[in-house]
Formats: sequence, C-alpha cells, structure tokens
Amino acid sequence: MTLRVLEAGALSLVQDLGRPGLGDLGVGPSGAFDRRALRTANHLVGNPGDAAVVEALGGGLALVATLPHVVAVTGAAGPLTVDGRPVDSGRPLALRRGDVLRLGAPVAGLRWTVAVAGGIAVPPVLGSRSRDTLASLGPDALAAGDELAVGPPVGPVSLEGLPPLLPTGEVAVRVVLGPRDDWFTPAAVATLLSTGWGVDPVSDRIGVRLEGPALDRAREGELESEPVVRGSIQVTTSGRPVVLGPDHPVTGGYPVIAVVLDADTDVLAQLRPGDTLRFRRHRA
Repeated sequence: MTLRVLEAGALSLVQDLGRPGLGDLGVGPSGAFDRRALRTANHLVGNPGDAAVVEALGGGLALVATLPHVVAVTGAAGPLTVDGRPVDSGRPLALRRGDVLRLGAPVAGLRWTVAVAGGIAVPPVLGSRSRDTLASLGPDALAAGDELAVGPPVGPVSLEGLPPLLPTGEVAVRVVLGPRDDWFTPAAVATLLSTGWGVDPVSDRIGVRLEGPALDRAREGELESEPVVRGSIQVTTSGRPVVLGPDHPVTGGYPVIAVVLDADTDVLAQLRPGDTLRFRRHRA
C-alpha cells in the first residue's frame, strides 16, 4: 500500500515524535514541529499517537492514492481538495484508488500535517522516521514521483471533526527565564518580555528568528558551548533572539536568556513571516 507524491510542495517531510535521548551521541531529537497536529491527525485515522505523518510547509503538496486509504489533514487552515472537490480538514477523508489529495496555500498557520491510516512506513533511522534537517538524518524531503509505503490500519477511524486550533493576531508563549539571563542587562530582560517580536522570513525548523530591538549584554566574552533544548531562546552576537525548533543542535554557544515552555512550542510551527510573537514570564 502506497501513496504516490504527485507534487512535493515547498518542503514536505516525514515526521514522527523524533528520537529523544540521544544527545550524548550528538543526535538531536527532531520530530514534528507541531506535535499537537500530529497527534490529532493520527487520532482521526486510528493510528497510534506517534505514527509517522507528512509535515508540509505551505501549499503545493499533492498525493495520489494507489489503493483506497483514509487520511486526515490538520495543522494549518486553508483550501483542501480531493480530485478537485473541496473537503474539510480535521476529519477523516476516504480516498479511492486514483484520488488526488491536494493541499492549497494556508490562509492561517504555515504547516499542514497529513496522516494516513496505518502510518507512513519508511525505514526508521536511530529509532525514528523523522527527517532532521540539521543533521541530515532520516528520509529525504519528498520529491515528485516518490512512493510512500503505508502500514496496515490498526485502529478505528474517528467520527469526530476537529477544526484547527490556530491563534489569531499576536501569539503569546510562556517562558521561564534563564539559565543565562544574568548575561543580559535588566533592561534587556524587560525588553524581551515587553516587545512584540516580528517573525523573520528566514526562520525554519532549526530556529525561529525574531526581529526587534537588540538585547544588550551585561557581560562580555564567549560562552562555552552547553546543552540546549527545543524552545531555548538564544541571543546572537547581534543581540537578536532565536527560538530553537525541533531540529536544533544539541549544544550551542550563544547564551540562552529564557526557555519557552515545552507545551507552548508547538504554536511556533504555525508562525508566518511577519507575525508577532510575545513572551510571557511563567512563574511555577
């Protein structure tokens, strides 16, 4: 059982929940940028929550069913069609042999997630089917003509309809200060928490780069490379923050002024260039 890639879109990757626990080997976790969308799509088609899906950046992905399949599309919001007929995201879709599922350009959010009953069954690398764009691990980005193997369905299809839960207007995420907030002036920390940061167009799965005022350091010198996690807010030598995504390096030499709560990092996957991001201090 396969799905054939008719058109690959801007960047379409196979993703699951990643390969955590290998940092001592220099291997980052990677995995789906929007894990909530992955779990929702898998739930709709009866898959385990960690089954592999396709995560598509923007529009343009078109998949042909070589046999009957049940799929679900979550994450971004925008036009979807099956053989040219408009269909809804957030619910199971039955594809007949030869049907073409086409993802249009999102009108809200940035990344689509496509699950198929049985899961995408590409060979795992170090225990995961995820593509790590920094380390070049896992399956290559999809290309026209690729055949995606699909496993046998394992669970009942959901009867629910789950519309996308996308933020509108400014997006706010919770942060915990540190571990290196003492490398910055009190004014810089206040600026971090009070500024509406613009999302830079060069952002990717490695990090969401932000535009705004420079954050001044309270101390000079170089920081020895130390472990970093998804959601770490590194500040570059130019004083601009970068929020690390799922394909972040294992260690980094820029000081981390704060860390986004892990539960809030999925929303970063749906930020579009020019969107505004704010940080709210979280106190446990």
